[in-house]
Amino acid sequence: MIAGGCFWCLDAVYRVLRGVSEVVSGYTGGTTADPNYEAVCTGRTGHAEAVAVTFDPEVIPASVILDVFFTLHDPTQLNRQGNDIGTQYRSAMFYTDDEQKRLFETARDRASEWWGSGITTTIEPLGDYHDAEDYHQDFFNKNPGQGYCMAVAVPKVNKIRKSYSEYLVG
Repeated sequence: MIAGGCFWCLDAVYRVLRGVSEVVSGYTGGTTADPNYEAVCTGRTGHAEAVAVTFDPEVIPASVILDVFFTLHDPTQLNRQGNDIGTQYRSAMFYTDDEQKRLFETARDRASEWWGSGITTTIEPLGDYHDAEDYHQDFFNKNPGQGYCMAVAVPKVNKIRKSYSEYLVG
């Protein structure tokens, strides 16, 4: 699970990459038993908007998945991404085992080569995870003309298209 601002942007970006078979938006890292979007948006549940990305490592390596993460958002912004402010928009990686934790640490170290020492991305054990409501799943593709998508998601998708063209779908 990775969190780097609004999950609509993460979802939109990962869906353009070859080898990604599923992206699920959800909430993790908090203490509320059954969070929903309205509660998470208050910033009082402790949850981050996050995505689970399922991919084929024979098509796209884990290192690329994680480099895309550090390319598509600004990991030096504490508890925010642009105008999205609050702990629900924090930069975080949630691991399931020691191997994944090491992969995340290596990716964060690699990202510090271009972001410098100010990376605020936390690496935390994955606790309870809750799928976001259905209308949040694949939001960008279902709502391409929506204002937030046009202003925030489209530039991120375009940035990844330019930087990772060898991994694009079709």
